[in-house]
Amino acid sequence: MNDNTTGDDEERPVPIPAATLVIFRHRLAGPPELLVVERSASMAFAGGAIVFPGGRIDADDHAIAAAHAHERDEGAARVAAIRETLEESGIAIGFANAPSADWIASAQPRLHAHEPFSSLLSEAGLELDLDTLVPFARWCPAHREARVFDTRFYIASVSDDAPDPVVDATENISSFWASAQEVIDAADAGKVKVIFPTRRNLERLALFDSFAAAEAHARSTPVDVVTPWMEERGGEPHLCIPEGLGYPITSEAMRSAVTAFGKPR
Repeated sequence: MNDNTTGDDEERPVPIPAATLVIFRHRLAGPPELLVVERSASMAFAGGAIVFPGGRIDADDHAIAAAHAHERDEGAARVAAIRETLEESGIAIGFANAPSADWIASAQPRLHAHEPFSSLLSEAGLELDLDTLVPFARWCPAHREARVFDTRFYIASVSDDAPDPVVDATENISSFWASAQEVIDAADAGKVKVIFPTRRNLERLALFDSFAAAEAHARSTPVDVVTPWMEERGGEPHLCIPEGLGYPITSEAMRSAVTAFGKPR
């Protein structure tokens, strides 16, 4: 089923608030690398796909965000992006002071076990710096699938010597650093699966040769909700997104587009 199914609002599920974090790591030669994860093929949502770390926002994220100056939902989304990235990759970003390697190693399995992030932070005397994350995009499909996510995308950077990720081995089967273009090329070669929203964001991210350039672009580009729709273009159906939101490619033929639930029908 595609991401633009029309119908009465009551037929659509209520979108689940979620957050995703795109982390930049610079290298000496070539474009910056991004942290990506490969989801388990058994997952109902984006199974087998290459995505950025992220997940749904929970009540504890809101509790943590209440101590920060950001608007309630915005703050909770940033907390969720930091928490999910730590849980899925073992990369700690968005902390006021860098946590120790031992704490990171102990925190990852505890988050897997659904222990409150607030408890882990309080025990270690750690605080978050939500301003580390820069708003980049927001996507919310309009289909009738069982789960629809209203996802806020953020970008942030880590030091050049940031460690390789430690895959969570639950929802994801691998995690690695790669440039945006490298992931696009791998998808074109049939080596990896990339869903429509991730593909559009990779194409946009591939425009930048540094985090500074991506940040300047993000701060000058409106973050409006992207809701794909379908229309006929050149005699065949295309999945489309709005112009003017920073995306260099704003449509893809339905025959090649991949949604979070598989190929459109």
